[in-house]
Amino acid sequence: MILMLTESIDDTPMSESKAFLNGVIKILPLCFAVLPWGLLAGSMAIQAGLTTLQAIGMSALVFAGAAQLMTLGLVMVGTPALTIIISVFLITTQHYLYALYLRDDISKQPLKHRLMLGFLLTDELFAVSIKKQQHYIYYLLGAGICFYLCWVLFSICGVLLAASVPNLDQYHLDFSIVATFIAIVVPFIKNLNTLVGVMVSVVLTIMFLSLGIKSAAILAGVIGMLTATCLQNLRERAA
Repeated sequence: MILMLTESIDDTPMSESKAFLNGVIKILPLCFAVLPWGLLAGSMAIQAGLTTLQAIGMSALVFAGAAQLMTLGLVMVGTPALTIIISVFLITTQHYLYALYLRDDISKQPLKHRLMLGFLLTDELFAVSIKKQQHYIYYLLGAGICFYLCWVLFSICGVLLAASVPNLDQYHLDFSIVATFIAIVVPFIKNLNTLVGVMVSVVLTIMFLSLGIKSAAILAGVIGMLTATCLQNLRERAA
C-alpha cells in the first residue's frame, strides 16, 4: 500500500561509494526480517518439484517475495499457467506506483541504472527510498543489491534445509511477511490521514478475506489510499 508520504532530504555531503554503503546499511534490518521468508521460498520450490538449480534460479531471476510464494503454492495445487500469471500481476501492481513515485529521480539516469532499479524494486527498497540524498541513485543501488543478495542467500539456505527439514511451511515462517510489512508501514504513520488510511485498509482486508474476495489486500489498499487522500483534502478545505 502506498502511504501519504512526506519526502525527506538529506543534504549531508557524501561520495558515490559512501551513498552506496549508506543504502546497504539502511536496508540491513529489513534484510534480516525476510530471513524466514527466504527460507520458506527455497523450501517450497523444492516441494513444488523444482530441482536445486531451478529453485535457486527462481529466486535469483524472479525476485518477487510474496508473489514468488504465491506462485509456488499455485503450482503445487496444479493451477493453470494463465491463472498464475494474472494472480502475480494483481499481487505486484503496487510496484507500478513505486516506479511512478521514483520516476522523476531516476528518469535521467543511464539506462543500465534504470534497468537495474526496475529489477531490484521491492517493497523494502521503496521503504528506504523516501529519504533523498546526494548520489541518490547509488544509495538505491546499494540498498537494492544488498537486499537481492540476502534474498538469494536465504533462499539457497531454504533449498538446502528442504532435504533435512521437510515441510518448513508448518512452522508458519510466512508470518515474517506480515512482520516485514508492519515494519515498513508503521514508520510512515506520521499524521491522522495516514493512520485512518491504514486502519481502513486493515479492516477492509480482514472483511474482504472473510468474504472470500480475491486480491483483498490490493482492493483494501486502494480504498485506504483514497480515504487518506479524501480526508486530507477535507481537512485542507476546513483549515
